[in-house]
Amino acid sequence: MALKVATAAGGAAKAVLRPALLCRPWEVLGAHEAPRRSFSQQTIPPSAKYGGRHTVTMIPGDGIGPELMLHVKSVFRHACVPVDFEEVHVSSNADEEDIRNAIMAIRRNRVALKGNIETNHNLPPSHKSRNNILRTSLDLYANVIHCKSLPGVVTRHRDVDILIVRENTEGEYSSLEHESVAGVVESLKIITKAKSLRIAEYAFKLAQETGRKKVTAVHKANIMKLGDGLFLQCCKEVAAGYPHITFENMIVDNTTMQLVSRPQQFDVMVMPNLYGNIVNNVCAGLVGGPGLVAGANYGHVYAVFETATRNTGKSIANKNIANPTATLLASCMMLDHLKLHSYATSIRKAVLASMDNENMHTPDIGGQGTTSEAIQDIIRHIRIINGRAWRPRPPWGLCRPLCRCPLHPQLPSQPGGWTQNKPASAQPLAACFCYSGTLVFRVTLY
Repeated sequence: MALKVATAAGGAAKAVLRPALLCRPWEVLGAHEAPRRSFSQQTIPPSAKYGGRHTVTMIPGDGIGPELMLHVKSVFRHACVPVDFEEVHVSSNADEEDIRNAIMAIRRNRVALKGNIETNHNLPPSHKSRNNILRTSLDLYANVIHCKSLPGVVTRHRDVDILIVRENTEGEYSSLEHESVAGVVESLKIITKAKSLRIAEYAFKLAQETGRKKVTAVHKANIMKLGDGLFLQCCKEVAAGYPHITFENMIVDNTTMQLVSRPQQFDVMVMPNLYGNIVNNVCAGLVGGPGLVAGANYGHVYAVFETATRNTGKSIANKNIANPTATLLASCMMLDHLKLHSYATSIRKAVLASMDNENMHTPDIGGQGTTSEAIQDIIRHIRIINGRAWRPRPPWGLCRPLCRCPLHPQLPSQPGGWTQNKPASAQPLAACFCYSGTLVFRVTLY
């Protein structure tokens, strides 16, 4: 019954934050790029899966990350999601052993759910951002976020629906800078044809798979004629292969003005690294703030899911007021990537249903609710969506194991059970629920 409900619940919730999943990252390896081996000759291992359960690397990060990851585990447990987390802690200290362990774990599991890691500015320049090391080491070249107006959130602009594709591995974030003489610093911006073609191909392929009509390339080619000029030329070259998709280009400073005045004109946007970071934050503000927008980083082999704005939220850590929406929606994107679509749909629908209740809004979107209250409301909606609505148990009832649960038909029945006295005239009310994701029971309440 729960599977039927989840499958039938396509609707509006399915359209939220599932863009990149319709386009596998390795499918956009364009003909312009010449790898040493063709994709058909490469062996790309699947994500780690043991006994029907997926193993995913979890990096709690700093600030509000650890507490939000605990809530993700709680929601997954109540939704009976077949995912186990391998938790790896990464900090901003000078020791690089932790980031090496995290990279090894992601290479082993292929998929990760990540909180934001703070960059310590007091360390010497040789100390690189942990977030940047993670993206470049795993070649997570495409950062994709879906900025979409959410129900129940009051903003100046309505009907915002923008896909932002950001090149993730070069540009100003190449971390190549030095002090040539005292008081003079040179910072290199790297733009390559191969990576520009790759990200442009990804953006157009994504637009095609999601039924989008327009792609906008954001640049500063009027000033940086070689670097951004090369990026723009690559976008035009790829656009020629998609005549059914409208292509336009826009200078980055004009783009930010157009976003805050008329964001509905944008559909899919593709841009280099630094511009993407700025535009991501602007768009997140348009739909309600950093606590509402999820993001994903895709490579040919690996995928890492996180919040879109990469803000640690250090000032509100451990105060029980952080908005869990972005982290939960990122986990839904992860479940879709693992092809656990029914679980992703039920959690996503529960999150959006909870957003309709203003009493559950956290302070960042004008409410007075707490993180714990929002999570409990989401769990309540998950039970309703899955046909397992919670009812207070009276002092009588009958509980016997269920041989086949609609959610988990692979689990065997468990012997035993218990019985309590009940009135002879009581009418049964049946409900099915899972306990700790391992034992499945049918509960008959009278």
